[in-house]
Amino acid sequence: MTLLTMLIALIVERLAVRGSAWQLVTYLRPYLQRGQRVTLPGLPQPYLMLLWWLLPALLVTLLIYSVQFWLLQLVLNTLVLLLCIGSWSFRQTYKQFLNAAQRDDQEAAFLAMQQIRTAQGAPELSYGQQLIWLNFRYYAAVLFWYALLGAFGAVAYACLRQLSEPGVAAQNSVDETAEPAAEDSPITEFASTATVADEQWRRFADDLLHWADWLPVRLFGLGLALVGDFSRTSAVLLQHAGSFQMHAPDLLAELSQAAEPVPEELLNTPDAAVSAVALAKRNVLFFLALIAVLTLSGWLS
Repeated sequence: MTLLTMLIALIVERLAVRGSAWQLVTYLRPYLQRGQRVTLPGLPQPYLMLLWWLLPALLVTLLIYSVQFWLLQLVLNTLVLLLCIGSWSFRQTYKQFLNAAQRDDQEAAFLAMQQIRTAQGAPELSYGQQLIWLNFRYYAAVLFWYALLGAFGAVAYACLRQLSEPGVAAQNSVDETAEPAAEDSPITEFASTATVADEQWRRFADDLLHWADWLPVRLFGLGLALVGDFSRTSAVLLQHAGSFQMHAPDLLAELSQAAEPVPEELLNTPDAAVSAVALAKRNVLFFLALIAVLTLSGWLS
């Protein structure tokens, strides 16, 4: 059922999913905002954050396992996975980038890519590397954790991903259209508190994501080696295989450049971006093939 759920979710997401209703952040934002202001007497803040992060995944898992009919379970799992991989806003921005590139409008293409970088909150990478990192965060890593832990793993990872993106937890905490308040007013104090809380949640999410990405990014690198330049990519992968300090975006940038080398002067060009997206899509197919092998061998149900 794992492989079938993935295939259905990816096909539907590609062909039929439209709008913010299919993005998990649409439903998570009010929940995460509420998490900033929740306090439980006697429960330290780190444990409260841990509980608040895992609660959606636990509730979704309980809902799915409370259903006995396998077809309804399949539908629920597919819906959950669709929400976790939902990246409609990023796809729209990427289309704007391609349209600008076709018009040879370099400024519009740059602005579209900057919009992706700002919304995603990742380190500034080249065009192609940025899109590969986006593909990893919204597809490959989610599929990995879904294959490993089911809906619980997918939702838990997606919650961390949203927490790490700028302004998700604190967005709309204060009405941006309101009149400016005095520096010592309650509104200003609340805005300052919300900003601090947002940073706490982002640090919490970034620390956990560092470990949540450690194995998936290396499996992603193995896929890049198989669908790209094997000798170069495998050398980079072996060099950093045991590194616990290197951040996933930096490793993925090195791996993607090794898998499909691009001259430095062409890194920030539309052609490099399109080539990177094609490379990432081939890698997702590798992930699906790996899941299929594990399913046929009995490792996955």
